[in-house]
Amino acid sequence: MRISIDTNGVLRDTLGKAEVVYQKFLIDENIDNEDEFEYKLNLPVTSMTLTDHFVFKTEEDLFEFLYVDFPMNIFGHAGSIENNSFNTLNDIYRDLRNDHELMVVSDEIEKSKPATLFFLSKFGCLIEKIKFFSKITEDTLWDETDILLTANPNLILTKPEGKIVVKYKTTYNVEEEADFEIEKLEDLKELYVKLNLTKDD
Repeated sequence: MRISIDTNGVLRDTLGKAEVVYQKFLIDENIDNEDEFEYKLNLPVTSMTLTDHFVFKTEEDLFEFLYVDFPMNIFGHAGSIENNSFNTLNDIYRDLRNDHELMVVSDEIEKSKPATLFFLSKFGCLIEKIKFFSKITEDTLWDETDILLTANPNLILTKPEGKIVVKYKTTYNVEEEADFEIEKLEDLKELYVKLNLTKDD
């Protein structure tokens, strides 16, 4: 089996860090705000339409914020979703690596790619294979995986027939139905035993 684990929302608290950076630089310090635009956060984040939650004048301004002005702050220095996310991830890797192909996948563009590599190295990710994708290439992600663990609503909704999607529950994917769902990464261990992915000792 080819098993892929998504970075955003499963391993990395990307949106939580984006909230902190937005609050600090655009609201508290109000940098470069010559026309007195009212920046504000609409929380909690309940959808992936980020302009509904991070208020900008244009979508291009949101893009600049994420991928030009603050990519390392947001994608490189974000915390992990759980305190022990990477200890658990590396345990999963050790359990499954001999019989399955594991891959970390991440929806990234521009400077968020090197920032994500920094994030994964900082937390000691042991999985060898890393794949970046974007909205343009996300369909090809399913060509390389059989089981996907993700919090991304669009990936959950576009799962092809014959594949398995495991939803990591968040505030922004409540409505999406998946084959399985988990609330913490540790739950994946119980699931892959249930799916008979581990060899008997």
